[in-house]
Amino acid sequence: MMYHKKMLGLAIGVLALHAHEALADTFSFSQQAAADRAQAQDETAKQSATIRSLVSMPCRQRLMSQRIVVLIAERDGDQWQTSQDRYGPLFSIIQSRLGALGIRTYSPQQIKANIAQGELDAYFKNDPDGALSASRRLGANYVLRGNISSQPSVNSVIQVNQVAVDIDLSLTGMDGRVLSDVGAHADSYSSDDTLRTAIALVRERADLLVAQLYNDYCRGDETKHQGEPQ
Repeated sequence: MMYHKKMLGLAIGVLALHAHEALADTFSFSQQAAADRAQAQDETAKQSATIRSLVSMPCRQRLMSQRIVVLIAERDGDQWQTSQDRYGPLFSIIQSRLGALGIRTYSPQQIKANIAQGELDAYFKNDPDGALSASRRLGANYVLRGNISSQPSVNSVIQVNQVAVDIDLSLTGMDGRVLSDVGAHADSYSSDDTLRTAIALVRERADLLVAQLYNDYCRGDETKHQGEPQ
């Protein structure tokens, strides 16, 4: 009888210990989740402050009189996919941010009507004269060129396919001078769909990227307009 009581007491003790450990683990996970949320909120607040600072440059009135043509292409090996119909979602994301700053852009339909496919191919093969000439026919003041590139690989740790995607946005004047060059990077482990990853990346980073483009333009243009009204 005494033996059974001892065994019962031991079993209860073991159960109590496991219950305590489980509670401790739950508490630990809860603390970590709260810490992660706090860190994410802090990073969001810092990014918002950075964006506000970048777009506070006083040149918006001048930019509102300018027109930007947005051209996007994806590098596929040594070739470029330049059909602008393919990049509708990216156009929408970028143009909505530019529009929020009062910057006027051209619709994909206007671009397609005025820039021939051969001219686009030449432009992304570093022969810009054709597309720039077509841009002048549109009456554009600037070209915002979006380059998508990717690098597939196999993750050495978990042995799954992955793709690294880079987005570069370059703002140039009609004389070819680069006014701003910004970029973002993402790794995708669940899909080798480069365009889908690129869209997700631009959607996540668009506010900051466009704010930096705007700030670079304003700083570079500031010396040309000293003393003019802002």
